[in-house]
Amino acid sequence: MDIKKNSANIVSIVRVFVAFAAIALLYFHTTTSYITAFVLTIIAFWMDGIDGFLARKWGNSSPLGAVMDILCDRIVEASYWIAFAVFGWLPIIFPLICVARAFTTDGIRSVALSQGMTAFGESSMQSTAWGKFICSSRTMRGSYAVAKAGAFMLLILAYAPCFSEHTADIIRTIAVVLAWIAIIFCVVRAVPVVAESGKLFK
Repeated sequence: MDIKKNSANIVSIVRVFVAFAAIALLYFHTTTSYITAFVLTIIAFWMDGIDGFLARKWGNSSPLGAVMDILCDRIVEASYWIAFAVFGWLPIIFPLICVARAFTTDGIRSVALSQGMTAFGESSMQSTAWGKFICSSRTMRGSYAVAKAGAFMLLILAYAPCFSEHTADIIRTIAVVLAWIAIIFCVVRAVPVVAESGKLFK
């Protein structure tokens, strides 16, 4: 296998296992395990930017790469939302929205892919300016990523055993606010995909 050619996809896949490791550590209620989970979560979100950078740097952008990027994003995101709901840190509505949105948008995008269109890039299925902005712009994608990363990292810190109850409550409040912002972004960024899907079925 050509490592250089597949570097972006390798990073995407490794990122999933980094997230799994972080979540697994949350079952060990120690300061060390939670701080390690916090650091691994930072790394997992940092790797989300690295895979795209590598694809552009080596000129390896492809439909497969686009699918791998989205697939791994979905696994990582859903894993955190589900874990936090299982732990009782967030209401079950968060993973339900995340999973429902993923099935909806990715189902539509699979049809688009069969017609030569991708989620992002020059062959994007989004043909309107507002659709491209909401789904593909760095502003929207970056804001969504920051809200998610902030929510996930702060939730882990909020339940780490090293903080006082008062400090933990403050961190938890900020984390929940960011979680709501992230899940709203999640829904909003699905709207153009659904709105522009009609052309795929004509």
